[in-house]
Formats: sequence, C-alpha cells, structure tokens
Amino acid sequence: MQRALSGLVVLILIAAAGYLGLSSFQQTDTLTLYSGRGESMVKPMIERFEEKTGINIDVRYGDTAQLAVLLQEEGEQTPADLFWGQDAGAMGALAKGNQLQPLPESLYADLPAIYKSNTGEWVAVTGRARTFVYSPERVSEDGMPESVFDLTGEAYEGRVGWAPTNGSFQSFVTAMRHRHGDERTLQWLEAMDANGAKRFRNNSSQVEGVADGEIDFGLVNNYYLPRYKANDPDFPAEQAFFAPDDIGNLVNVAGIGLIKDAGNPEEALEFIRFLLSSEAQSYFTQTVHEYPVQSDVERNENLQSFESLLEVAPEINLDELEDLEGTLDLLREADLI
Repeated sequence: MQRALSGLVVLILIAAAGYLGLSSFQQTDTLTLYSGRGESMVKPMIERFEEKTGINIDVRYGDTAQLAVLLQEEGEQTPADLFWGQDAGAMGALAKGNQLQPLPESLYADLPAIYKSNTGEWVAVTGRARTFVYSPERVSEDGMPESVFDLTGEAYEGRVGWAPTNGSFQSFVTAMRHRHGDERTLQWLEAMDANGAKRFRNNSSQVEGVADGEIDFGLVNNYYLPRYKANDPDFPAEQAFFAPDDIGNLVNVAGIGLIKDAGNPEEALEFIRFLLSSEAQSYFTQTVHEYPVQSDVERNENLQSFESLLEVAPEINLDELEDLEGTLDLLREADLI
C-alpha cells in the first residue's frame, strides 16, 4: 500500500510540473555561437536577443583565426550553429572550406557591394574601415597624403607609424596583394621600412603615438580614435581617408555565417536578422564605433558619414582576403615579423 501511494505521489508531481510549466521540465531553444568578436563588444546585443526571443545563446569566445581552424577540425561534429568572425578573410576561408551554408538572399540583397560575400554564405554585420590618424597641429592641409603609397616619400620620412604584427594590418596587406600584386606590395613594405616607419604593437598605441608627438601619422582602423574622442573631445588627433578607391581605405568587415550542419538553422537565421536590425546596427555604430551596414542608422558624430564611406571604399572581393599565410610570408621576406 505504501509503495502504491509513493508511486501515486510521483505521478501527481510529474503531472503538476507539466501543468505549471516548471522550468525543469521545459525544453528551451539554445544556439551555439563561436565568436571571434570580443565579449565586451557583442555581449550586450546577445543578451538583448535572448531577452526579446527567449532563445538562449551559448557563446564560445576566442581568436577568429583559431576558431575558424577549430571549426574545420570539428567538421560535421561541431556543436556550432553560427560563426561570427572579426574579418572577411576568416569568413572566406570557411566558405571555401565548405563549412558554411548559403544564406537567404533577402538578408543581403539590399546591402552595398562592399558588404557582400560573393558566395552568399556569410553577411557583413559591421564595417571596419582602414584610415589614417594624424596630428592636426603638425600636419597642414597640403601635407595630407592622397594614397597610402605616398607614405614612402621623403615628406613622410620618420613620421609614420604602423603595426606589422597586428591582424587588421595584415588583412589590409592581403587586400593590397589582391589589388596590386605581391611584387608591388613587397616594394611598398620595404620602402616604408626604409623610410623610417615606426613599429607599434597595435592600433591604439599608434593613436596615442600621434597624440604624444611620437609620430604624425598612423595606419589604423576607424574605430580607435572615436573611442578616445568619446572620453575626451579635445584629444589631439584626427583621422581621414585617402583618395577614393585607394586600397588604404579598405573596408574590412565583421561577418557572420550559418554553419553547414547547424542544428538550429531557423533560430540562427533569426539571430542574424536581429544583428542587421536598426536596434543592433545603432548599437554597433554608436557604442562600438564601427560602420553600420544599413544607411538609415543615425550617424556617429565621430565617424565620417555612411555615404562618405561608400564613396572612398575600394571594391574588392572580400572572400579573397583569406590568404593570410601568403601575407605572412611577404612580411617575413620584408623582415617585418
């Protein structure tokens, strides 16, 4: 009799749990995201998506290149549904490696050409433009370079900073190779070095180097100086683009793709749509200081306009930026790494 009562109690508890919808008996949708983007930059939008949809996201953060290699090693066994990469090269490598699946054309059909993958297997979330930062106190208007190739001239001797070991610089060099060929790129690298270009560890240190008077120009991504300006509007540096279509204005992107064997493709596509929404795009341009992919997002006052970006950006096949090893070989030949 006691055993019968115990069994009855268990059945009643199970039924009550089902009726009440207790969380321990619920199944919740969970996406697995591999993110090469830093947690501090993207976590607020991930949490906002979870809040709006009830879809949980399990995030694995790491270096973009290392995560891309991991995905290739895991193959069909990967738990990942999505890959959010820091640069187009990694996205192109995964597409060529048959790791991604085609996205609905509606996701990218209306985006400018500089934000589109030729394969249609990934889409840009934000734009990360190359630019040059300079000292408005020590650089006159007629002393501004029109091309990144001008920086090897006598007028810029010992005045320019760069970061040969930095990933964003190496992506830029890959783009230069793609546009101008290895021979001319190697000539530029060696000429810059011979002209006394000063080596820095990253973009931020170049911005600080301009402000401190160590250099007059630095080759950086567009979002570093605005971060300083946000804290100090009088920070003693400005930035500008080279002439239209110059490779020095390369617009690399942070992109996202759907893994070929994703277990939750519909939920994953919903997350991609959210990242392209006005809410997320506004966050990335106002807070992270990157360029939006949509034209109807309020401008960040510390960035040049969306229209200006489209006017100066060189058109290049972003999927071709995946040959990092060839770039590293060239940098070694120039004795820069």
